[in-house]
Amino acid sequence: MPGSRLLIGPLLRRVVDTRATIWVETSAPAVVTVRTGDGATGSAPTFSAYDHHYAIVVVTGLTPDSVTEYEVLVDDEVAWPLPGDAFPPSVIRTRAADDADQPVSLLFGSCRETTQHSTARKLPPDALDAYARRVMAAPDEAALPDLLVLLGDQVYADETSPTVRKLLKRRRRRPKDAPATQVVSFDEYTKLYLESWRDPEIRWLLSTVPSVMIFDDHEVIDDWNTSQSWRADMREEPWWAERIRSGLASYWVYQHLGNLSPDEIAADPVYAKVVAAEDATSVLHEFGERVDKEADLAHDTERWRAVQYQWSYALDLGRTRLVMLDNRSSRVLQPGNRAMLPPGEWSWFLDQAHGVYDHLVVGSSLPWLLPPGIHHVETWNERLADSGRPWVARLAEQMRRAWDLEHWGAFRRSFEALGELFARLGSGTAPRTGARVGAGPAYARPASISVLSGDVHHSYVARARFADRSVKTPVHQLTCSPIHNQVPAAMRPLMTLGWNPGPSGAARALARSAGVRRPLVRWRKLAGPYFGNAVATLTHSGRSAAVVIEGTTSEGELRPVARQQLSDGE
Repeated sequence: MPGSRLLIGPLLRRVVDTRATIWVETSAPAVVTVRTGDGATGSAPTFSAYDHHYAIVVVTGLTPDSVTEYEVLVDDEVAWPLPGDAFPPSVIRTRAADDADQPVSLLFGSCRETTQHSTARKLPPDALDAYARRVMAAPDEAALPDLLVLLGDQVYADETSPTVRKLLKRRRRRPKDAPATQVVSFDEYTKLYLESWRDPEIRWLLSTVPSVMIFDDHEVIDDWNTSQSWRADMREEPWWAERIRSGLASYWVYQHLGNLSPDEIAADPVYAKVVAAEDATSVLHEFGERVDKEADLAHDTERWRAVQYQWSYALDLGRTRLVMLDNRSSRVLQPGNRAMLPPGEWSWFLDQAHGVYDHLVVGSSLPWLLPPGIHHVETWNERLADSGRPWVARLAEQMRRAWDLEHWGAFRRSFEALGELFARLGSGTAPRTGARVGAGPAYARPASISVLSGDVHHSYVARARFADRSVKTPVHQLTCSPIHNQVPAAMRPLMTLGWNPGPSGAARALARSAGVRRPLVRWRKLAGPYFGNAVATLTHSGRSAAVVIEGTTSEGELRPVARQQLSDGE
């Protein structure tokens, strides 16, 4: 009987001081060992669920400020690197013990529809593939980013490739009326990751660049949690219960578990149950079901805190703090009380946003600052959806779903609250926890505040402007999307016009006619919009910040389409 082999991975996820986490999927139960060239090691048995087998290995004993090659063994047999592999060795790079003065580079983007070799559509070249090929051609440590930040739609459960559709067609046992071309079960979800993450260039890149991720709607379904009535309608579908619990459970296994630091993994209650179970299928089944039900309690802080599982997380790299926000699973959807984050999670976010750092980066799958014309339409629509006249509210709800009006502007309380937070931080008046507001600056002003986003299938840089002149920190929206997809041609003029003063002014007047107050913040475009496939790099050096967006050429290479200095390092 053949032994266990490596199916997916290795994925290098977090590197924290002298430790690193590496995630794999194997074909059968096994013990997975990682060993490096400088003697650092880690080992873990796989855990099993739905007849699939996974391990996350914590490697300890790494040397600070080093780059070391590693190999993966499955039951004492070398499984990585692959025999005859011509790719550069996979490495783990650690930062210096005192890394405050080291630059930080974040590679980011979103919306990657499967590998370019199996997509059902003729798409421009995959930007992440192009990035991997460029780094492989010159694999020195200076070419490697510190972190790959993937901002949603890592897989598409509702837009599958011909390969996956053939598999679904052969399945005999599927829930009643399940969409023929969409995945529903946990096992079907695994095929999406197998197809996407085994692309050779992507597989190598994920093995050698640490990565963190957050979901957006397509990991479950387009327009996931758009509104309260949307949730009610979906629950009437006989296949939906399996879809949502499978989507959340598979996201936890494939993406979220690796977002956690070694200490957070050890403290995670779901991980403890999963590794303790001989077969964790029922654990993950119950978990996926419970987490979706928690969204119904999001407005009730005390009850939500008692049961919630938090997808948002935070980490520090040198003098950069990254806070990744869940824009989907835990939304408050009550009309008149909508919020992008529930009160309990918003309080957590406030704690993370206050601290000692030079640069604050907020990862939000949905852009905070859209083209202004689109933003004002969303605020107008939300106002109508809260109308006391049922026919007006019903029509606004139909528009909300049909036009995808569900970004931060459609959760206006959250939009304004985020702007107010940035204004306090940027003016240096944000107090320490427990300090009296107005007691004087407790933290130095950040050198920059950046919101990284995707979703909208075009890339741009926008600068926020506050009426309060004491806000000195530059605040930017950095949107990079898609990595491998495309916006419909008919939508491009609308998105471009959204930045035009004429249409955006008309949309603002429309919103004000419905009683929407003037927003706290205004913003203007500095670069873009760019509609091709792209990846972006945010670089922090001392107190300076800059971003470069690179798009793909028809030959599959990268070229800069935008360069922007965000902070001059004062």
